[in-house]
Amino acid sequence: MKSHELQLLYVFDAIMTERSVTRAAESLAMTQPAVSNAISRMRQVWKDPLFVRKGRKIEPTSYAFSLWERIRGPIYDLSTAVRSTKFDPAQASRTFRIAVTDLTVEMIWRQLAQKLERVAPGIDLHAVPYTPEGTYNDLREASVDLAIGPISHHDNSLRSIFLFQGGYQVAMRADHPLANKLLSMEDFIDARHLLVTMSGEAHGIVDSYLDLEGLNRRIAVTVNEFVGVPRLLRHTDLICAVPDVILQSSDFTENLWVTCLPFDLDPSSLYLFWHTRHDRDPGVVWLRELIESSLKERYSSIMDTTG
Repeated sequence: MKSHELQLLYVFDAIMTERSVTRAAESLAMTQPAVSNAISRMRQVWKDPLFVRKGRKIEPTSYAFSLWERIRGPIYDLSTAVRSTKFDPAQASRTFRIAVTDLTVEMIWRQLAQKLERVAPGIDLHAVPYTPEGTYNDLREASVDLAIGPISHHDNSLRSIFLFQGGYQVAMRADHPLANKLLSMEDFIDARHLLVTMSGEAHGIVDSYLDLEGLNRRIAVTVNEFVGVPRLLRHTDLICAVPDVILQSSDFTENLWVTCLPFDLDPSSLYLFWHTRHDRDPGVVWLRELIESSLKERYSSIMDTTG
C-alpha cells in the first residue's frame, strides 16, 4: 500500500470514529479543508461517496461501514504500536466519552471531576447517555471509550469488570394509601407503577420476575432517568421499585416512604465495560482503574453509612 493511501485510511478511521469532519480534524491536528480534501481523494481512490450529508450530520454509506469493519482493528494496532506505552495524566490532553446513567453520574461524577482537576487537568470527561442496546453499538463503533451499567448479553468484542451488586426497594409518597404498612403482593400488583427505563420499553427487572410467576403489573408512567422520580412520587399515587443504592440519599427519600418488595428479587450487577480495541490503550487503562476504584469506594461508603 502506498503511503498516501495509508494516510487516507487514518483520516477515514478518524471520520468514522468521530462522525464529524470538524472533530476528526481536531483529533488529527489537521484543518477542516485538509480533511475535506482527503475525503475527495478517498472517493476517487475507492470509487464510493463514503459519506452523505444529512442536515448537519454525515451518514456513512454501506461501503464505508464495510471498509471500516475491515481496517479499524489493524489501524488501531498500528497506532498503538507507535504510541508511547506510558500515559502521564498530568501532561495528557485527551477527551474520554463514557456511557453512563444519571445514577452513576450522581454517585461519582463530582468526585471524578475534582480528581481530574488535581491530577489530570488536560483530561476532559464527557458523559454519554447509557442505553442497553445503543451503548453496545457505541462501543463497537468507537463512539464511546467506556460504559458503566448492567450487561444483558456479552460477546468476544467486549471486556468487563464487575463493580457491585444492588437490590431494589419500593418508594412512594409518605402519605400514600399503601405507606406505613407491610406491602402485600396483591397491593403491589394493583398499584400504578413508575418505571425508570433506559431502553424506553415498559418492562424492567421486576417485570421479568413477575413474568415467571404468571403475573403482571400496570406501568402507568415511565421516565428515562432517576432524577425526576422523587418529585413524581411525592405528587402522585405512583409507586416505584428503585435501586437501594440511590435510596441512601436523604435528598432522594425526603417525604417518601420506602419499604421492601413483597417478593425476593435477585440483585442486579453493575459492570464497567469496554471494547477489546482499548485493552492496551494506556489512557483508557488509567481511566478504567480510576473509575473502578471510585465507584467501589463510593458504593462501600454508602453501604457502610446505612449499616
